[in-house]
Amino acid sequence: MSKEPVAVVGIGQTKHVAARRDVSIAGLVREAARRALDDAELDWADIDAVVIGKAPDFFEGVMMPELYLADALGAVGKPMLRVHTAGSVGGSTALVAANLVAARVHSTVLTLAFEKQSESNAMWGLSLPIPFQQPLLAGAGGFFAPHVRAYMRRSGAPDTVGSLVAYKDRRNALKNPYAHLHEHDITLEKVQASPMLWDPIRYSETCPSSDGACAMVLTDRAGAARSAKPPAWMLGGAMRSEPTLFAGKDAVSPQAGKDCAADVYRQAGIADPRRDIDAVEMYVPFSWYEPMWLENLGFAEEGEGWKLTESGVTELDGDLPVNMSGGVLSTNPIGASGMIRFAEAALQVRGQAGEHQVDGARKVLGHAYGGGSQFFSMWLVGAAAPDS
Repeated sequence: MSKEPVAVVGIGQTKHVAARRDVSIAGLVREAARRALDDAELDWADIDAVVIGKAPDFFEGVMMPELYLADALGAVGKPMLRVHTAGSVGGSTALVAANLVAARVHSTVLTLAFEKQSESNAMWGLSLPIPFQQPLLAGAGGFFAPHVRAYMRRSGAPDTVGSLVAYKDRRNALKNPYAHLHEHDITLEKVQASPMLWDPIRYSETCPSSDGACAMVLTDRAGAARSAKPPAWMLGGAMRSEPTLFAGKDAVSPQAGKDCAADVYRQAGIADPRRDIDAVEMYVPFSWYEPMWLENLGFAEEGEGWKLTESGVTELDGDLPVNMSGGVLSTNPIGASGMIRFAEAALQVRGQAGEHQVDGARKVLGHAYGGGSQFFSMWLVGAAAPDS
């Protein structure tokens, strides 16, 4: 039996900020869910199941928060599923929800991901104490900086590329009312003059710590037919993982990322991603990961990704826009960051991305990664149903 086509008919985000002191976690997630329902012109009674995701529980210090959030999300008496795959969890949560619709288990599913990082400290939460590891780094940037250096060595990329990405994404964020960082006085010179945190990663080339939530309403063909607004259709979706450390691991371009992208392209009938895909919402928490992932996802040959960035290809008005919303570099509620990439891809093909809309976007890739570059989740969405 063929899969049921999956459509995105509702999208909701909170305004992402450093600290939402005005709401509890329950209030935060309900805000995003309510906006997604309103966008879909549906109500809680129309939802068959809820799939929720977030990053590690120690980020807020609330264990298994999904249990206390069931009421806020209209899930009392309904199936509710929690997903966790580190930083990629927002993407994998959306894929689990989509698979429930594709398998005809449920007709309409609400999926949501969140993080309220102001209630903890993510950087130190990601710095495991002795005796579990040597005190050699602080935060995710300390882990990934050597991989960036390895990429620079391998590709011959000049050290200015990271600042170009950050400057682009922060300018894009100014067009996105939900983005956390709105740096109206941003200049390339300011990015390049910001303090060095983890060589070669500068302060302005890193993601912020955000409070926020993102939700989507996914439905089947019948549900999409009832929608008053154009849906985004899932053309392909996949998850892949690999160990954090193993003999032969390529930390610059992980095999799991390549395999995940290849599976999505196969499902969607994409022969040449550079030609066939109009834009990308890519998980880039540190600016150098844009050129690195351009290669990993097949948009550029090995060692050539930085040239796309440098030549302006990935600008909002470029040939392959990347992170039109401002990306993770501008908004990072870790548990939701992957879902925001997926939701922003759907907004593009629905023509609802506002000032950061790409003209004529018909097929857009949403991408997320997590952990030590070991978890990957991606989907490709299109303006037309998969069999049309």
